[in-house]
Amino acid sequence: MSGRLYGIGVGPGDPELMTLKAVRILADVPVVAYPAPDEGESSARAIAASFIAAGREEIPIRVPMRPGPEPAAIYDRAAAAIAHHLDAGRDVAVLCEGDPFFYGSFAYLHDRLASRFPCSVVPGVSSLTACAAAGGRPLVRRDQTLAILPATLSDPELKRRLAVFDAAAIVKVGRHLARLLPLLAHLGLTGRGTYVAHATRGDERVLPLAECEGIEAPYFSMILIGEERAP
Repeated sequence: MSGRLYGIGVGPGDPELMTLKAVRILADVPVVAYPAPDEGESSARAIAASFIAAGREEIPIRVPMRPGPEPAAIYDRAAAAIAHHLDAGRDVAVLCEGDPFFYGSFAYLHDRLASRFPCSVVPGVSSLTACAAAGGRPLVRRDQTLAILPATLSDPELKRRLAVFDAAAIVKVGRHLARLLPLLAHLGLTGRGTYVAHATRGDERVLPLAECEGIEAPYFSMILIGEERAP
């Protein structure tokens, strides 16, 4: 019998936001895989570190943290390494920051493995809800609509989509912040914007969008466009 593949959402950064189910599975599985940068520590592993039992085999998946298409060859090799354990009957948990299916890297492994092996996905607290909580502003109410927009979209495409939704979350802000600020000002949205970086982590930062000129935004940052604040 083959092992089971688990996609484990570890949440946005605070280990206390990991689910009971995620913690239970990590206590049992013999193999743990996780994305990691070219060099240095895996953020996903750091979040879950206290819940990974000693002696577990680990598979770091070194993924270039830079713009570009899906690094297919890297995910192919990672899928093959994970499949080796699954074929031998060993369960494998793949850690994913936030939620596995909300811009999660686990989706690429799911594409390659879920048709061949039993697979379970454990949802996690997503960056979207974590940033809303940190910013202290509701995302939407009643029948309002919400757009989730990658900052990598072109200016015309961002303008088009922002015009037809009641609220928006612009994700993966990072190096795009300087470009986004004048665009949102032109649309009259600055007063409705909140900037959140590293939500739930020790270096969390929350600012009104109007106070973000000149700051350097990390990759894990988001702009929320919500309701007009009451004066």
